[in-house]
Amino acid sequence: MYLADRSAPAPGGAKTAADRGPVRAPAVASTVLALGTVSMITDISSEMVTAVLPLYLIAGLGLSPLGFGALDGVYNGVSALVQLTGGHLADRVRNHKLIAGIGYGLSALCKPLLLVAHSLGPISVILTLERTGKGLRTAPRDALISLSTPPELQGRAFGVHRAMDTTGALLGPLAAFFILSLTVDGYDAVFGVSACVAVLGVVVLMLFVPSGGDTRPGPSGGATATATATATATATATATAEAAAVPGADRPAPVRLRDALGLLRLPRLRNLAVCAVLLGLTTVSDAFVYLLLQRRTGIGDQWFPLIPLGTAAVFLLLAVPAGALADRIGRRTVFLTGHALLLAGYGLLLWAPAWPALPYLVLALHGTFYAATDGVLPAAVAATVPGELRATGMALVGTGQALARFGCSLAFGAAWTLWGTGPALAAAAVGLLCCAAVAGFVLRPAAPQDTRPEPNPNPKSNPKPVRPPR
Repeated sequence: MYLADRSAPAPGGAKTAADRGPVRAPAVASTVLALGTVSMITDISSEMVTAVLPLYLIAGLGLSPLGFGALDGVYNGVSALVQLTGGHLADRVRNHKLIAGIGYGLSALCKPLLLVAHSLGPISVILTLERTGKGLRTAPRDALISLSTPPELQGRAFGVHRAMDTTGALLGPLAAFFILSLTVDGYDAVFGVSACVAVLGVVVLMLFVPSGGDTRPGPSGGATATATATATATATATATAEAAAVPGADRPAPVRLRDALGLLRLPRLRNLAVCAVLLGLTTVSDAFVYLLLQRRTGIGDQWFPLIPLGTAAVFLLLAVPAGALADRIGRRTVFLTGHALLLAGYGLLLWAPAWPALPYLVLALHGTFYAATDGVLPAAVAATVPGELRATGMALVGTGQALARFGCSLAFGAAWTLWGTGPALAAAAVGLLCCAAVAGFVLRPAAPQDTRPEPNPNPKSNPKPVRPPR
């Protein structure tokens, strides 16, 4: 069928795809770019609040480091649990955009509520609801990215998305800084502008992100792409005809909770989940890192909202190169290297002298850590999970990692309160070193199996070939 169609002359003398030359597939799918735009706008809104929140709660409301660690851990823990629910629902209803849109909408609704909350209780509830929205949208969004990208380009696609997302993380603190410096009631102004920006992100999602999972693009390049497109069209027509003949054949079987939990029987996915949990248990929260850096270097309170910009700028510059490097040399290597760089940042905070360049070095290592891990981990998960359970598989790993970081926030806040900043960070650094060593062993590449037949140790015992009768 394909050869016959290809050998037939084009009607009206029109040139075929082969005559026009090689057809190149886009390096990044349009779905990835649309989701990146949504994430960039949403992150501007979220990071405006995140940049001022530690200072607002500790300096403004008098919250202790232990209390802030508990709050930070609780709402991130809620996000982790809801992430598992969001991933399963997206696979079950077969509409990743719907679940992601609900998550983005819930987060947007919570932003204006911060204008009327001026005590710890209401703020805790609002932040928990906001993190619930983040948990709902994360797994369906990442599933949309992976389902619209060929396997060999997963790292690059997630790197592009994370770079656009980090652009918002870069612009959000800048906006918060300028609003605080230009207004009298600075915190309320930050919360109000953040709410308006969040609504814009939801509008972009509804208008420009396609519903459901996109068809996976074929390999790039010339005749292969043309052949793939023609064969896909033929297969689609055949499947449509068969579906019309069999009632209900076009409806895929619903995803059951048993199927989702059965993903943990996949050895590679289970190893990734275990390593993500171990490393999350020793990854200190960003807010604590910035507070430690401020106290270590004496940065003034008016400059505190700008500290996350260093991490975001380095993340933005290195997210795409790190993702492409992971596709080329292996995601395990890049992932573990990122944690080694984070360990180096802990070491500088602990033992480096008070150099003028110390803040820049710590933030550079912190941003490189995120560039080497934040997009590489979901790309590795996508390579181990079937498409119909993609969001659930990503949610399983993401939930384990987020719950581990929830535990780390609680433990680090308690250690800071009881022991001080130095011993608390030293304990985290030792734990990170041990967990990274375990992860390096667990994620080691499988030894290639030798399929050649074993030689006979006694060649003389081989029977002589029987000559066939004439």
